[in-house]
Amino acid sequence: QDRLALVNEMVFNADATLAGTTMYRARVRNKAKLAYDAVSAWIEGAGALPAAAAAVPGIEAQLRTQDGLAQRLRVRRHAAGSLELETFEPRAVFEGEQVVDIRQQVQNRARQLIEEVMIVTNGCTARYLAARGNASLRRVVRSPERWLRIVALAKEYGEVLPPEPNSKALEAFLAKRHRSDPLRFPDLSLVIVKLMGRGEYVVETPGGPPIGHFGLAVRDYTHATAPNRRFPDLITSRLIKAALLDQPSPYSNTELGALAQHCTQQEDAAQKVERRMRKSEAALVLESRVGQRFDALVTGSSTAGVWVRIFSPPAEGKLASGAAGLKVGDKVRVKLVATNVERGFIDFVT
Repeated sequence: QDRLALVNEMVFNADATLAGTTMYRARVRNKAKLAYDAVSAWIEGAGALPAAAAAVPGIEAQLRTQDGLAQRLRVRRHAAGSLELETFEPRAVFEGEQVVDIRQQVQNRARQLIEEVMIVTNGCTARYLAARGNASLRRVVRSPERWLRIVALAKEYGEVLPPEPNSKALEAFLAKRHRSDPLRFPDLSLVIVKLMGRGEYVVETPGGPPIGHFGLAVRDYTHATAPNRRFPDLITSRLIKAALLDQPSPYSNTELGALAQHCTQQEDAAQKVERRMRKSEAALVLESRVGQRFDALVTGSSTAGVWVRIFSPPAEGKLASGAAGLKVGDKVRVKLVATNVERGFIDFVT
């Protein structure tokens, strides 16, 4: 089935630098429906090429080429200061409509392939609109106002960061911590994300001061690759279509500003709901395991209590008792004593 699409055609040099890009409208036809894990297993030599891919002439070579490019893009991106973060993101496993397990989503080569191409495409799209003299909806992460707290955190690990925000220095610190302590790295990543501040949508006009995306270490960035599920991407698609036809923007700058604020607010609300759902999923999976013991890691401590993360299944909960003397990063053996699916509560004791 042919589908209407916006295409960003990119040409890369052998060293993965971008040689050129062209934006146009087209009809596309999907030749195969592929799963991340199956493709990644094949790329890494741990499985056969999926049958759906094997049935399409030329797709094997195309996947190899795209994987090679993605890995080179990834190296270049992190060398420029893009941050490698690993957050705790368990996902529910379903059998039909029943949640039967939760598993940590693993970043693999197939996911990296799509991620790298999407990041480059988003940058190309932002620059295309700017070159046409049009305002655009940008995705930004501002330079951290709480940078000195990040500096103090790095000092606790014996590392020195510069006094002014520097993504290259922060990425070097994160890479070192990931190598030395992968078990606790998701918890460090979460702290860094909170200290950096949330992403947001803003309007950027030609000639205006750029904000950029600190986490990706780029100046020009938008969200353009998922108009089927994300409203900011749909707005960007409309801006591109107008630009391709040399028509005026479908939005005034005032309207874009209001939409940017609305999209940021709605994203925050959606993330709160998603976090609540993840907690309820975990409580549901663990409901039948009350009384069992688990290996855990202390992930948080405040006046409200102490929190721990168990590894199998991956889930977080509150330590209802036995927290005396424990600090963040400690390994501990805990017993599951209660769950509340409706409220997403999971309680442990030592």
